[in-house]
Amino acid sequence: MTQKIIEKKKEEPVLERKDVLKGLGIGILTGIISKAFTGTHLKAEEVKLPKDIELAKLPPPMEGEDPIITMMRDLQRALKKPLEQRRWIMVIDTRKCVGCHACTISCVAENKLPPGTVYRPVFEEEIGEYPNVSMRFTPRPCMQCSNAPCVDVCPVHATWIRKDGIVEIDYEQCIGCRYCITACPYSARVFDSGYYYTDKTPKNAEVYLSREKAKVYEEKPAYEYGIAWEREEGKSPIGNARKCQFCLHRVERGLLPMCVVTCIGRATYFGDGNDPESLVSKLKGKPNVIRLKEHMGTEPNVYYLI
Repeated sequence: MTQKIIEKKKEEPVLERKDVLKGLGIGILTGIISKAFTGTHLKAEEVKLPKDIELAKLPPPMEGEDPIITMMRDLQRALKKPLEQRRWIMVIDTRKCVGCHACTISCVAENKLPPGTVYRPVFEEEIGEYPNVSMRFTPRPCMQCSNAPCVDVCPVHATWIRKDGIVEIDYEQCIGCRYCITACPYSARVFDSGYYYTDKTPKNAEVYLSREKAKVYEEKPAYEYGIAWEREEGKSPIGNARKCQFCLHRVERGLLPMCVVTCIGRATYFGDGNDPESLVSKLKGKPNVIRLKEHMGTEPNVYYLI
């Protein structure tokens, strides 16, 4: 896959990813490539969003309303603030999670994720001793760490922390070295190897659903970070590190992340952690809240109620 460096006034030679990884040592890779790529990409927060987005009309607040409505109201209030004044966080109530995996499947569908690429797995754990046992389910999205190890190890600065706390990846900048995947203590990053669910399906056009017909869905563009990513061989995001980004393409248009709206147990909450009146701010102040591997100093922005 080709990684191009584009300068405004001067054309630079094209670097082949395989040549960079094979021909340069880690030290040279960090020194030379970092310098060449620094500042060449346009971060998402620098892109002006359309001003004609019409937010959903919500009913007045009422006691006992669906948390989805409450979070939508919090979201609309947050979007009126400057980017740097928001801090998106997620709260997951493990007591309400029933292990239906609806969040996992809806995330795959929303982001058009290929085989082997899952942003939000749900871990299952058996607790107790037979016959007194029960199951605990723990969804694990990207933690959106405020002190993210994946950012520090990227040799080409293809990942960074936005002003609103989301850890973003520039697919065109990423060279697929996978250092970030190794560095993440939560195993929240995955690699897109370019596979399709239809790879081993029949090619015969006479069957009910042939490979050509079924592949139409897989080749539909994904809209991560608000960009239409066509799935074509040799082009991003194939060959890149990928991860959950709290469905930014939805959030910045007034919609909650897909995992939140499809949770049948209302176990997942999302909102602005800088808003003391938001539902997530109230929940993360509960005495039974924890954060995963907090001792590592990553400062994750995903909280769990246990």
